[in-house]
Amino acid sequence: MKPLDQANENRMMLTRRHFFGRTASGVGMAALASLIGSEAKAETGDLGPSEPTGVLKAYHTPPKAKRVIYLFQSGAPSQQELFDHKPLLQENEGKELADYVEMNQRVTGMTAGQKSFPLAGSRFKFTRCGQSGMELGSELLPHISTLADDMCLIRSMQTEAINHDPAMTFFQSGHQLPGRPSFGSWLHYGLGTINQNLPTFITMVSRGTGRPNCQPLYDRLWGSGFLPSTYAGVKLMSVGDPVLYLSNPDGLDPKARRRMLDDLARLNQKKLDEFGDPEIHTRIQQYELAYRMQTSVPELTDFSDEPQHVLDAYGPNVMKRGTYAYNCLLARRLAERDVRFVQLFHMGWDQHFTLQRQLPGQCQDTDQPTAALVNDLKQRGLLEDTLVVWGGEFGRTSYCQGTLNADTYGRDHHPRCFSLWMTGAGIKRGVTYGKTDDVCYNVVENPVHVHDLHATMLHLLGIDHERLTYRFQGRYFRLTDVHGHVVQDILS
Repeated sequence: MKPLDQANENRMMLTRRHFFGRTASGVGMAALASLIGSEAKAETGDLGPSEPTGVLKAYHTPPKAKRVIYLFQSGAPSQQELFDHKPLLQENEGKELADYVEMNQRVTGMTAGQKSFPLAGSRFKFTRCGQSGMELGSELLPHISTLADDMCLIRSMQTEAINHDPAMTFFQSGHQLPGRPSFGSWLHYGLGTINQNLPTFITMVSRGTGRPNCQPLYDRLWGSGFLPSTYAGVKLMSVGDPVLYLSNPDGLDPKARRRMLDDLARLNQKKLDEFGDPEIHTRIQQYELAYRMQTSVPELTDFSDEPQHVLDAYGPNVMKRGTYAYNCLLARRLAERDVRFVQLFHMGWDQHFTLQRQLPGQCQDTDQPTAALVNDLKQRGLLEDTLVVWGGEFGRTSYCQGTLNADTYGRDHHPRCFSLWMTGAGIKRGVTYGKTDDVCYNVVENPVHVHDLHATMLHLLGIDHERLTYRFQGRYFRLTDVHGHVVQDILS
């Protein structure tokens, strides 16, 4: 049998849409039009079709924020040590949690077998900070505590997942199962890009000193899900090229690279005209962006133009690639260059047994750089149109995991109530919102669900969360699914 040549093989490997598109009959063309209109088109209320520059013809509401910097603390920081002081835990340490509340919540498999659930008080000091008098864990967060009058502290966050991976996936995509677009991808899809020489959505990962090898982070957390892959986040690497394959191979000069990309673009355009596959359009765009990034990224990551007092503000690790401090300064430089969504993931907050030893190091990683970032944005006038968010995927239990003793203690996962703070564009400052009970078990005032947080963030960016949708597999999807409301009380 004569082997098929590549061209004939490609013709035989047609999808259903390609088959209808190449059918000469009017029924085939009508079917193609129907498929494109129902499956590949953005459905956004009165918003336009999906385009590389964003689908919004106009903002739904006047935007307060132009961009977002999300400081995601992976592993779940303990609110009892940092943001939600509970004196009753100290006063009644060792007593059973069941003496104070009805224990009707899920527990993880790590503590389900415990016969005792003793209350564990914090070993660290809280103080009232700023003119607002916000009570914060100033011993562990001396620099962030100075931001009290700039931040809105939400003590009544709630989520649904009790384990790390589904909880992190939920925070990024509004759903516990993988496969949905992440927040940054929705934002890129809706609003498009501002800087043509850098990705619209950039993410960076650092490892903390608390538990540096705890929960893994997967690239799907900043993926585009069922949206075209052009909307996926781009990860800046901590070693080698900041972006994979950014440098030309040895022996290939820029002029040769340009000629190669021009020829490749013509070939890809022929296939795009033939098949209409949006991923081919993505490939063309990404090649061109990569070429422009060969100039823009080295300039971005060159800190030689930063004054010494700015470098000093971010702390001693600011020049060490891959650290949280380095990534915070890079986030400010990205904000200056109008990158819409910058997300920093800092690993290591999962303190189950040795919280008293691990948590101080974790806070030392993040405290000074976080405060420096906010102050830097503020001094440059960028905080007025930049939304900054700091928080993890859930909270920690008020009972001790394992044996409670004077030397050390730990806390398990607790999704029912935890803390998160925001500052910047459109956010009330010096405000504490929501309240938990005396043992930090339940929210007793103004609960804020993850869907509510997403709805509020989109609102600040000028988007109605109910109207930014995408039709996929026969139904309309949105970031907040069928839930979520804007938390008006925290908006300025």
